[in-house]
Amino acid sequence: MSERVVLVGYGPVGARLIDGLLPAVREGRIDLTVVGAEPHDVYNRVLLAEYAVGRTERAGLDMDDRRVAEEAGVRFHLGATVVGVDRHRRVVRLHDGIRLDYDRLVLATGSRANVPTLAGMERARRDRASVAATPADLDLGGAPLPRGVVALRDLADAEHVRAAVSAGQRIVVLGAGVLGMELALAAAEAGAEVVVAYHSAAPMNRTLDENGGRVLAAAATAVGVEMAHHARAESILLRHDDHGQAWFDGLVCADGKVLAGDLLVLSCGVAARTEVASLAGLATSTGILVDGSSRSWTDPNVFAIGDCAHVADPADTDAQGRVPGGPSGLVGPGWRQADRLAALLSSGATGSAPVERPGVVTLKAEGIDVMAGGAVDADPFSHAPGCHGPQVTLWADPARGAYVKLVTVEGVLTGFVAVGMPRTGAELTLLFERGSELPADRSSLLRLDAPDAGMAVVADPLAADVTVCWCNGVSAGAIREAVADGEPTVACVKAATRAGTGCGGCVGRISELLAREAVPA
Repeated sequence: MSERVVLVGYGPVGARLIDGLLPAVREGRIDLTVVGAEPHDVYNRVLLAEYAVGRTERAGLDMDDRRVAEEAGVRFHLGATVVGVDRHRRVVRLHDGIRLDYDRLVLATGSRANVPTLAGMERARRDRASVAATPADLDLGGAPLPRGVVALRDLADAEHVRAAVSAGQRIVVLGAGVLGMELALAAAEAGAEVVVAYHSAAPMNRTLDENGGRVLAAAATAVGVEMAHHARAESILLRHDDHGQAWFDGLVCADGKVLAGDLLVLSCGVAARTEVASLAGLATSTGILVDGSSRSWTDPNVFAIGDCAHVADPADTDAQGRVPGGPSGLVGPGWRQADRLAALLSSGATGSAPVERPGVVTLKAEGIDVMAGGAVDADPFSHAPGCHGPQVTLWADPARGAYVKLVTVEGVLTGFVAVGMPRTGAELTLLFERGSELPADRSSLLRLDAPDAGMAVVADPLAADVTVCWCNGVSAGAIREAVADGEPTVACVKAATRAGTGCGGCVGRISELLAREAVPA
């Protein structure tokens, strides 16, 4: 008898689970039903900014082919939301009255954009405890966002940004995390006028140290992006068109400064969609609490994966009931969760979840190289030479847009920042991934970006065991094998290994590897 699995969520992580379950569906061992809030087939949300600025077309966002899953026997309910879960009877109830029986329930509900508390859009903040009555209400608060304000979380948002970029309008980006900076730099390159507003002293303050962020801010300013630091947004100004409709006109900061614009893009982080889990009485924290097998702390027949899942050990809960950590917010860990859960549901195969090593953040921007990984906040003067604890090495040339910070413990690289130093950044990425010791002469790393350095490197950044695609965990060796069995193209590599189908940050390295392989030895 088939095991009935209901999957709530048809995003990239949900689609990965479907793909992993297809063999069992075809064999009749699993009866799979998928519920998705959007009416569209699954698309890559990570690349929405690329579409919004015109770097890729709509077809470039498409991921899996739903028809293949349907032919295998998977049933889809798209444009639908869950309004009730009866865990005792194992029934999911949809907004249109449809009831779905399950043996195993998988929640891949993802996350929604945080809406800041700004005067003029107070009612747009969503009550996270409320359940959407219809798909259109999934991310809405008491009122929609004002016209001219978007969060760039779905295709409709991307269309608004795309129109503003095409018209060369002035775009205000609120928030200077990696996604906000990538959008701002890409929109400016495409011809829009862009200003980035952020509370901190420097952009990307969760990834870079302050000095590295300042060098990035200077580089962004040099290519035409206005950077407004210490800009604590308080309210928005609205203008009215000839039809009496109110539109965004400007962002008002605490110091009285007004950042005028035609479009406001909110890039203020995300929060897990946990309301369905809460409705079902499941334990939640910053996400749906699950163990290393993605199984709910509350119900062994319920699982959660992706941006909604907070993987933690119940034993780690402190005396106040607080649980450390939270959802990763990255597609790579979500895909790995989906792969492990597919194996568990298909065959009962279990295995301890690997500890997710902190990934390397790479800013995708033309002409601005930023790479960072690990903890980088260590004070360079807090430990004397020879003492235990983190040791910090700094090198800065702000006038030329170059900055490097290295954090080591007993010689092993535990964190780094590299701005404007692409070859050094690539080498540090390799050393960080391998947990390697740095060379005794730290300055040898800096010489990698010297004009006369040629292509000499301390180690091969494309050695067989080096991870090229962090999202899918694909090594350079696996890519070479795929090329040997197919064609030396990025498209072939994507199809054979999935490398390059996540955030897209590794496509340049894939191209570099293919170019190297094409050169006769």
